Amino acid sequence: MKKLILQMQMSVDGFVGAKQDHPWQLWEWGDDSAWDDELKRDFNAVFQTIDTILLSRKMAEEGYLTHWGNAARQFPKDPFYAFAQRIVEARKVVPSDRLKASRWERTSVASGDLPREVDALKAGEGRDIAVFGGAGFASALIAAGLVDEFQLFINPAVLGAGRRIFDQGGFARLKLIGSKAYASGMVVSRYAPTA
Repeated sequence: MKKLILQMQMSVDGFVGAKQDHPWQLWEWGDDSAWDDELKRDFNAVFQTIDTILLSRKMAEEGYLTHWGNAARQFPKDPFYAFAQRIVEARKVVPSDRLKASRWERTSVASGDLPREVDALKAGEGRDIAVFGGAGFASALIAAGLVDEFQLFINPAVLGAGRRIFDQGGFARLKLIGSKAYASGMVVSRYAPTA
């Protein structure tokens, strides 16, 4: 059975989004990254285990697929951007009742019951599924009990307010799978829900 892996950048105080004028993430969409080389290598290693991406409609429409497709073409020999080529090659699924058809390459739209659609993806052949989206999308997946692993990229920043991903669910106990601190100040912690 494939795992659904939620990757999310967040602040030390647990916020994933904030209405702030200054950037707080060590790496936003773009070519400039304050990630150190070891973190970049580890991030690429995770993408070797992925063959499907579950992507929020909003993120797809905001240009996620176009951006990383352009990066894969612009930096074909840069080892840091190996994950961008994996994004291009991966199967992408955008759950949405608003969209009727995909306008993106290798991407399908799944309408209907989110848990049923995710369970069908997990039951399929192949490697694991990465999840990318905003706080609302992540919260819906968490509340439905669909996430098998959390990969939380903790940025060295305190926001004080904003959006969180654990707002919809009740109490949950998580099991630490691993945690690693990087020279850039990022800490990546991996958790699995306990039964």
